[in-house]
Amino acid sequence: MAKTNISLRKQAHFTNATFKLVKWPFSSSYSLDDKVLALQTSRISPQLSLKSSLSEQVSVIPSWNNERLEQTSLIEKSCFGDFNLGFHVGDNAERVTQNRSVLKSLISQQLSNKTVLPNARRIDEVKIQWLEQVHGSEVVTVTSVNEQAMIADASITRQKNIALAIMTADCLPILLSHNTGSEIAAIHGGWRPLAGNIIAKTIAKMNSQPSDIIAWLGPCIGKDAFEVGGEVKQAFSQFNNAFVKQSNGKYLADLHQIARLQLAYLGVTVIASLAECTYHETQTYYSYRKEQVTGRMASIICRR
Repeated sequence: MAKTNISLRKQAHFTNATFKLVKWPFSSSYSLDDKVLALQTSRISPQLSLKSSLSEQVSVIPSWNNERLEQTSLIEKSCFGDFNLGFHVGDNAERVTQNRSVLKSLISQQLSNKTVLPNARRIDEVKIQWLEQVHGSEVVTVTSVNEQAMIADASITRQKNIALAIMTADCLPILLSHNTGSEIAAIHGGWRPLAGNIIAKTIAKMNSQPSDIIAWLGPCIGKDAFEVGGEVKQAFSQFNNAFVKQSNGKYLADLHQIARLQLAYLGVTVIASLAECTYHETQTYYSYRKEQVTGRMASIICRR
């Protein structure tokens, strides 16, 4: 089959089910949507179509290879779903690489939507900083993207064209931004990082004052599905109202509530959320607790 490159002047369109743009809280004094791009991926395959073109002045999407896309679409579905972004789970590395390339292209496309101006610089140098998440509380500040995943569970940047990524499959993704968009952070909010005060450690490394920070909490295992033992509840003894005791002596834990309480304690009061349960909505999201062998979603944040 002959290889045909899709024109750079064509824009790739993705199904709404694949990616959800973060809806930041509305304020009459600022608009974070114009300053920060953030999105949540799902496990659903992105169906690419090429129906419209960009302005003559700007080309942002890398060339797609038709044959490669055909081959990718024919790959048999596996336990890793259609849009796994994690190399570490045992999925085919070539497929994960392709998925990450699609994600990078979407970020470039979304950034271009705000910058389609005469003589505008091409938005094709955006890079994603991935982390090797170890359920700890290490925080890294990113000034340039390291092609190797950085060992940490939270990242901060003040640079444009650097997208911070957090991978999850039940844990809570937390995105932070200064209300001017000048500084952003991404946090892997599993119960162990939260117990290790990763939110406080991230904010301590930011230049932003807590009162100027806007937070977003993403999909995670919900409060009706996350059963834990007494040792987990003990780790959050100051947040008893985030736990409900069960007849078997265990507890249902509310990760969103824990994060909200921790943020409020630190002085962050503007908080948005996408409170969807990964355990109960496995047609959309990955759930490690439910499926064990499964893929990973990503929550992404990038300065415009």
